[in-house]
Amino acid sequence: MTLRPVNPDDIPTFHAVMMAAGMDPRSSWTRTTPADLERSLLAPGSGGFLAVGAGEVLGCVGYRPDGDRTLTLNKLATVPQARRLGVGRALVREVEHVARMGGYGRVLLAVSQFNLDVLPFYERLGYTVTDEPYTHAHPDSPAPVVLVKAVRAEESAPDRPIPPPSDKDAP
Repeated sequence: MTLRPVNPDDIPTFHAVMMAAGMDPRSSWTRTTPADLERSLLAPGSGGFLAVGAGEVLGCVGYRPDGDRTLTLNKLATVPQARRLGVGRALVREVEHVARMGGYGRVLLAVSQFNLDVLPFYERLGYTVTDEPYTHAHPDSPAPVVLVKAVRAEESAPDRPIPPPSDKDAP
């Protein structure tokens, strides 16, 4: 599996992976359009990654800066057949690497009230629930659960290998 940065031509594929992830239809996630993704992923300081294996896109993730100290991880999705293979973990780690290299002190993410089953995944990766509000919450959706993880520049390593997956890794 390789991870590569998202480019403008990837927007339809990124959207297809998000929609294939099977999010609850009540979630604002399901109302995300390719135009929304273009605005989000291609904004200054923002970006994303695709995970590719055997010529297939297995997962995606986005990120955006929220002030000088916080990089927000968003839109993490894996196709169902790639779950529990370490794809989600590798994508999260790549965003954490971007945060460290960019001098951010933490990564923040929000989990929809309709997707709470993923909380243990993030907790295994070192994220903790916080009571701070999520400024990008959709006004028509219930408030999400917000998680944060501190990152430090000294944790980074050039050419770091992606560790092998374990059965505990999902999505």
